[in-house]
Amino acid sequence: MVQTRAKSKKSAEIISSNDDLLTEILLRLPVTSILRFKSVSKHWHSLLTHRHFTQRYDNISKSPSPGLFASYTYHLAPDAYVPFDVESPSTPPFPTLASCFDLPGVKIVQSCNGLLLCSTNRGPKGGRGALKYYVFNPTTKQLALIPPVLGGCRKTIWFMGLAFHQTDCPHYKLVCVLSAVGPDVDLYQIQIYSSDARKWKIAIQSFPASSIFPARPGVYWNGAVYWAPFPDNTNFLYFKMDSEQLQTLPLPVGFICSYFGESRGHLHLIAYNIHQENRLRLNLYEMLSHHSGWFLKYQVQLDALPNAFPDMIRHNGYIFNVIDVVRGEEEEDTFVVLKTPKKIIKCNVHDKSFKQIFDFGEYPYENFHRYIETLSYF
Repeated sequence: MVQTRAKSKKSAEIISSNDDLLTEILLRLPVTSILRFKSVSKHWHSLLTHRHFTQRYDNISKSPSPGLFASYTYHLAPDAYVPFDVESPSTPPFPTLASCFDLPGVKIVQSCNGLLLCSTNRGPKGGRGALKYYVFNPTTKQLALIPPVLGGCRKTIWFMGLAFHQTDCPHYKLVCVLSAVGPDVDLYQIQIYSSDARKWKIAIQSFPASSIFPARPGVYWNGAVYWAPFPDNTNFLYFKMDSEQLQTLPLPVGFICSYFGESRGHLHLIAYNIHQENRLRLNLYEMLSHHSGWFLKYQVQLDALPNAFPDMIRHNGYIFNVIDVVRGEEEEDTFVVLKTPKKIIKCNVHDKSFKQIFDFGEYPYENFHRYIETLSYF
């Protein structure tokens, strides 16, 4: 018995003293274990928070999204966490967003591959002030205050968006579109913030303020930030991060965009043909690499939903929105997430099964942002 214990102790010492071997073991553990083991020692903390480890961990694990955050625009309702798996729900990353910031009136602007862009115009005592932006990792609870854009109050911010990916953009960036104000200025200006340099810079390209810029959430994919078009427009705008250039991307001919988002490296679009009468059929498109065009990836029939969820029925049609498309680890695990006036519904795109995963109750939640676990530190 004593000899066995001595061998076990010696084996543990060998593993703990060999960083390469220890790393290979730790890479196979769940996120909750990694976060707990950071407190074992200073050496383990340094190892587990080093970019070399966190990038490898995120790339290897590639765990599916466990749920989404729901909020109401005017803060009349508490934040809610909606797990996608109602049978084995995941633990909420935080009780309320305000509890992580120690500030009132914080809202999520965008979710991007595990990081959240948040904003508030309230101070610690609740008084109104200048709008401040933060980048927040809900997994590690790390928080960074973003400095003001160049030029300050002389400019109006139309868009603030986050660009982050563990492989092609490991140092997160922010893209800000502003309208420059002045007697001889009539331009939209683009500024870029890099967490690596920790400062803003003005992008090469600007464009006339007379242009139609979609002041709506953006989507980061494949080195660029994309904006979905207005219903009466036929083109996407996207901003390439490396060349700092705005370009356009056409919709499928004759279609109107109803959902636009990214999941597990795939850019998705749900669009209706302008003459399509059956709104219970979702045409889900995917973008080919190198922006070479859209192809129809899935067709999702929702004919069985109205009987199961009568709150979506209106005398002149159906009321529902697609709020997310989530690609699974396996192709057959892909699902879309729908919002009706009272429910959130998860629909598998392959076996056509569906289930309710959230009931709004008395709170009219409007904004939804996907949660993804990431160990990224900044």
